[in-house]
Amino acid sequence: MVKKTQNTASGSAGSGGGPASHLLDGEFANAVKESAQQIWQAGLGAFAKAQGEGSKVYESLVKEGLTIQRKTQAVAEEKLVEMTDRMTRLSDGVQSRAGQQWDKLESIFEARVAKAMHKLGVPLSSDVDALSARIDSLSAQLARLSKASATGKAAVRKTAAVKRGTTIKPSAPRKRAI
Repeated sequence: MVKKTQNTASGSAGSGGGPASHLLDGEFANAVKESAQQIWQAGLGAFAKAQGEGSKVYESLVKEGLTIQRKTQAVAEEKLVEMTDRMTRLSDGVQSRAGQQWDKLESIFEARVAKAMHKLGVPLSSDVDALSARIDSLSAQLARLSKASATGKAAVRKTAAVKRGTTIKPSAPRKRAI
């Protein structure tokens, strides 16, 4: 189109600007008008095409976003599990070391308390247990001796009575004072 208008314009320059040049000016204006209209129509067509394909592009972008979000969430959850495991192992290690330290502290405390109580003359629980066992043993021996002596006294009385020729009445057991 531009070539056509240039030819027309060059022809009018050579003719001297008569009535034919007026006619050529009208053709030039029509050509410019037609060219502008074609440009406008091309712009409208591009806009309509972009608008029609824009929704498709938008939908594909949304799908890609969802895919990326799912992948990101999976990676984040995996990292969260890793960090949870790592923190659990670290916590267990610290707890184990703290428990060992408490055991050491407890044994040191017990040893110092036992040493202080020994200096004060307070018997240990093992000493009290040994004394209780000894008391139980002595009580059992005393009971056997009492029984044996009661049996022995009765036998002696019976023998003495037989020698004298009298009968012995069994005596009532005596009550022991507690």
